Amino acid sequence: MATAERWMRALAIGAPLLLVATMGLRAALPPMGLLPAAITDPDMARADYVEQCAGCHGVQGSAAPAQLPELRGRVGWFLCTPDARAYLLRLPNIAHSRIKDNQQLADMMNYVVFGLGGASAPKDAAPFTAEEVARERQQALSTTTLKAERARQVDAAIRQCGAPASLRLLYPGQKG
Repeated sequence: MATAERWMRALAIGAPLLLVATMGLRAALPPMGLLPAAITDPDMARADYVEQCAGCHGVQGSAAPAQLPELRGRVGWFLCTPDARAYLLRLPNIAHSRIKDNQQLADMMNYVVFGLGGASAPKDAAPFTAEEVARERQQALSTTTLKAERARQVDAAIRQCGAPASLRLLYPGQKG
């Protein structure tokens, strides 16, 4: 059998299997949320997320079992208190993002918290604004304080907003 023919046969068998596996993964993730009208360019916001964040957090906001926070269906809880909201914008990779336009960064963060966060975003939460991004990114967190600060913000979201205790884990189902 010729190499090209073997390759085509493998593709014919492998592509449907990959599609089924991907569909199964998508079915396991919480649904995407509605994006706020405040996002000036939703396609650009998603593209910015993919370029700036998806390498670690996954294109769909889930990179479990990687040892970093899962965003899908969870990150919206950080909008429930002013401190937790500011925390998201002060994260080093956000505050020091290569995206210098504050509105563009606000749009990307709105894609993250409302789109990827889905139902975890409080119904009455206001979208991030360019002014808010400009103010908060001036107070970037250091990488040495991230773990403790995340824990503090998660505890507040659990106490004050009814966030699930599983938010303490980096991703659902995390072991020890």
